[in-house]
Amino acid sequence: MKILLVTGRLAEPLVRKYGKGCDVFVAPVTVAAFLTPRMIADFLEKAGVKGYDMILIPGLVRGSTEVIEERIGIPTFKGPRNAVDLPVVLKAIKQGFKLSKEIPADELFSRDSLKKVRDIRNKTRNKSYVERALKKPWNFLVGSLPVGLDFPTRIVAEIVDAPRLSPSEIKKRAEYYLGEGADIIDLGMISGETNLEFIETIPELKEMIDAPISLDSLNTKELERGLEFVDMVLSVDWGNVEELITDKPVVLIPTDMKRGKFYSNPQERVESLEKLKELATSLGYKRIIVDPILEHYPNFSRSLVAFYLYRSRNERDVMLAGVGNVTEMMDADSPGINALLASISSELKLSLLLTTEVSRKCVGSIRELRRGIDMTLLGGVKDVGLDLLILKEKRPKSVKFEVSRNLIKARRKDVKLEKIYFRIFTDKDEIYVNAYRGTELVMTIVGSEPNEIIDTILEMFNISPRHAFYLGRELEKAFTAIKLRKSYVQEGGLFTDFYSQKSL
Repeated sequence: MKILLVTGRLAEPLVRKYGKGCDVFVAPVTVAAFLTPRMIADFLEKAGVKGYDMILIPGLVRGSTEVIEERIGIPTFKGPRNAVDLPVVLKAIKQGFKLSKEIPADELFSRDSLKKVRDIRNKTRNKSYVERALKKPWNFLVGSLPVGLDFPTRIVAEIVDAPRLSPSEIKKRAEYYLGEGADIIDLGMISGETNLEFIETIPELKEMIDAPISLDSLNTKELERGLEFVDMVLSVDWGNVEELITDKPVVLIPTDMKRGKFYSNPQERVESLEKLKELATSLGYKRIIVDPILEHYPNFSRSLVAFYLYRSRNERDVMLAGVGNVTEMMDADSPGINALLASISSELKLSLLLTTEVSRKCVGSIRELRRGIDMTLLGGVKDVGLDLLILKEKRPKSVKFEVSRNLIKARRKDVKLEKIYFRIFTDKDEIYVNAYRGTELVMTIVGSEPNEIIDTILEMFNISPRHAFYLGRELEKAFTAIKLRKSYVQEGGLFTDFYSQKSL
């Protein structure tokens, strides 16, 4: 296929470097983003361009390529926004990937990947597929949710210390978790307490929560009472296995909490869990989920060995891992950790992952874990069109620019403070700006988009250009904090430069 790549003068070297095998048309403009489809059509028509199977224009060009295609008579599409992504785009074209006349190719890849994930999930929701799959012993229902080796990994989101929350607070937390990608809501009980009154409220909670509910406790009294109401129980071990016989799904763990017994050796842990499963089956348990227990540092590797050993010896068992044990106990950004945990879980064919968002550093973990699972559904964790790159980037975006002969070194000047000043705050997804004259609060402006807020400020108040620049910078920082779910403090740093340890 003969492809023509359109670019501007500054980006020409990069386009030629990354667009190997293609011809390059350099439009008589410095920056390609300044081009419009009509301008490109004029330049190509004037140059008499013909004989190509396809034309790709920069993804940053606004507008549809339709006008180019109509004028030149060659199929024309949007390429990537950055030349560094050209190899991926060109490879995809050879494989039959359909580009868009309006959407940049790199954005289209992400949309296509998400559609593929939806198609996979929709397939496993198909009634006939579900009916066939549930006939196999390694698949079963948790409430109305199919779980097992023939279904995508399900996320169990724990509401920690649930008895300390009101029903409305639990409902709000559950709705948030489900919106982030959770499949099952887990009610975490309080260690060392017996909260039977809370157990009695579960039927009310089930009316409010549109998802299966599990009960997370090692208190036999709580579990015995909760079995009547919940869809799944965590956890059954050697200390209570003979007291909680049920046909509902249960999670088995290789411990005896009544006697304080925990197997640290992976081999012993696996053997204990296998024997516990055998006993539970003989007692009448029907739907068994096994959890060899995922530990955090310094015992992470030994617990992974236990998971690997168990899966290698029991290929068809339904398994669960408490990945929140790792994310909550490590002072590192959670996206990469969740990506790694999702890939390990995929390799081990784990059917359920239990996590939570207790600490501030783990806010967003459910969404991250869901993205990690989606990446594995696409067959990998690299070059699948989805990623968990938030603070770092996969490839450097080399942007060429021109420098004027009239180059002036920036310098700071002393400024006279204005009579009006502003304080900026964030709350959930909103930015609040308080305007003060002296100590008097004269107005509060609220919005979610920095440009709207600055336009409103400029309409309501007469401020200097320097003051407007300052507000624009701070508003954008507040907006970024909201997107990253971080705290925002005016004039404070949003990030710490890890290498210099300076606040940025």
